[in-house]
Amino acid sequence: MIKLLVIGGGLLGREVARASRDRFETTLTYNSSRSEMKDCQIYPIDITQNVNIIESLSPDYIILTAAMTDVDRCEVDRAGAWKVNALGPGKVAAVAEKVGAKLIYISTDYVFDGERGMYKESDPVAPINYYGESKLAGEKAAQQICPDCIIARTSVLYGWNPDRHNFVTWAIDQMEKGIKINIVNDQYNSPTLASNLADMLLGIRDYEGVFHACGSERINRYDFAVEIAMAFGLDESLINPITSERLNWKAKRPRDSSMDVSKISRLTKSLNVKNSLKTMAMIRREE
Repeated sequence: MIKLLVIGGGLLGREVARASRDRFETTLTYNSSRSEMKDCQIYPIDITQNVNIIESLSPDYIILTAAMTDVDRCEVDRAGAWKVNALGPGKVAAVAEKVGAKLIYISTDYVFDGERGMYKESDPVAPINYYGESKLAGEKAAQQICPDCIIARTSVLYGWNPDRHNFVTWAIDQMEKGIKINIVNDQYNSPTLASNLADMLLGIRDYEGVFHACGSERINRYDFAVEIAMAFGLDESLINPITSERLNWKAKRPRDSSMDVSKISRLTKSLNVKNSLKTMAMIRREE
């Protein structure tokens, strides 16, 4: 049976393991918080330290989801961000090359400066914050060591996550409590349902190169929040549009980091916001 190693036990890692465990011998790893997953082997891995366990597992595919994704934290703790997002992927890539495993590295839309939006894979990269800079370095390390690897750039990942909120679950939680939320209307991206991304990654696993693996829709955060309210029957009047100038972010954000999904859509399906939120609502009803 084909062996798949998922590094990172967060939202995406668990969704990949959930989607792959019936087809592949799947191993899921975690760093600080143990992730449990039925029908999967579970191991601890810290990609900034010793990754030799990868060699003993001898996987056919490695999907690297582990990262420091808090954009403001990366801006402040640059050494930590570089260690996880730039050096860590290099360590994993070296072992992947040694055992002959296909590496799929999850990157971000924040490798772009956000000046134009709807970026294609061939467009030049120019990160404007340290998170994007460190992830771009991770891309380069993976490509240099594993020339046949896949770089899968995604955007605003969301889904049901028992461990911590993402934008969608936070917005739902606040509106269900009747709390007003301030949401920027001048920042555009391509929000991505984690389970859809998991399916996309498995669908492109035998290809190589850069793919924009994200939701199919360009949307600003305010309109996205309104779609969330509509999908879950919440009061959209609780959503207050503001500009990003009012927020005291430590790191700059791209104004428009939306990505074109034409390339990946020829191989697998990328969902729009409405269908993704409909899927989330259906999962909640079934639980």
